[in-house]
Amino acid sequence: MRKLVVLLCAIFIFSSCTKAEMTKAPDFSLKDIADKTINLSDYKGKIVILNFWATWCPPCKAEIPDFVRFYKAYREKGIEIIGIAVGSQKDEVLRMVEKYGINYPVCMSDGDVEKLYGGIRFVPATFIIDRTGTNHPTRPGALSEAELIKMVEPFL
Repeated sequence: MRKLVVLLCAIFIFSSCTKAEMTKAPDFSLKDIADKTINLSDYKGKIVILNFWATWCPPCKAEIPDFVRFYKAYREKGIEIIGIAVGSQKDEVLRMVEKYGINYPVCMSDGDVEKLYGGIRFVPATFIIDRTGTNHPTRPGALSEAELIKMVEPFL
């Protein structure tokens, strides 16, 4: 039953993506949790993993340790992760960053960035943006460190 739900979510999410959304990653500017402005365009030439998540989401919490380990091992290879907290309060996000030792930038959603990426309906939702700025949506749901490695290897 769980596999069926995941499959239906994937079909629902990706059926609303246009070809343009799947080829060129839309630029955005968001404030991180320290009120520093993060622009996707500042990461040009790097592989960027864009992860939409929420503090109230159990699968999001489950994948964070894998993202932390992955980032520690792969950031020197030109890979960046940007976490975007959606539907969450900043104080809750700050607590989670501390609790889980999140070592990559975490931004607060402005409510518009989700629309730029096809209308995020479920979290976690992750996109891989290659060095050329091409957007590669992944499957919906939590990702493990092994899955992240497998997904980025073609772009290294």
